[in-house]
Amino acid sequence: MHHNTHIQSVELPKSYRLLNHGPTVLVSAKSGDTENVMAASWACALEFSPAKVTVVLDKSTRTRQLVEESGYFALQVPCLAQIDMTKELGTLSLFNEPNKLEQCGTKLFYQDGLDVPLVEGCIAWLVCKLIPEPHNQQEHDLFIGAVVGAWADNRVFRDGHWYFDDADPQLKSLHYIAGGTFYTIGDEVKTDK
Repeated sequence: MHHNTHIQSVELPKSYRLLNHGPTVLVSAKSGDTENVMAASWACALEFSPAKVTVVLDKSTRTRQLVEESGYFALQVPCLAQIDMTKELGTLSLFNEPNKLEQCGTKLFYQDGLDVPLVEGCIAWLVCKLIPEPHNQQEHDLFIGAVVGAWADNRVFRDGHWYFDDADPQLKSLHYIAGGTFYTIGDEVKTDK
């Protein structure tokens, strides 16, 4: 047994929260004339080259249906300025609220040649082509995408790096903990090694 008195056991159903401070993302998709956006905390990079990502999409969500129908989705990183919208997008369902996006104040735009809606005001956007894995999707709600386009706000991301320290705090990424509580990204620190 390690003698650090600060080490405490965490109950397994809550263990995911130990890893859950990656940025909250907004997942958007479109099928036919229907556009939707939802908030998700479980998005992850999967591979550098070719770039791939994973995201967990619950069966109860309309966005998941749009992804399955269209074969495309976008992940975007919202910022502090969008905290209320992000919370609302994660709470309301298009199934119950046909005007969900208007209610949340969510404005969409499109990048040339890609029929995937993107959310205005975010700090990063990744458009992904679904790599169909029916077993993973059914069994684990896990969706894998190949990144076909990516963009970022150059006030906080340039030359392949995040620069949050000298940026407006409103542009910091959000990290969802639970129960409506988020953190924003903290201070940059560098190792001496």
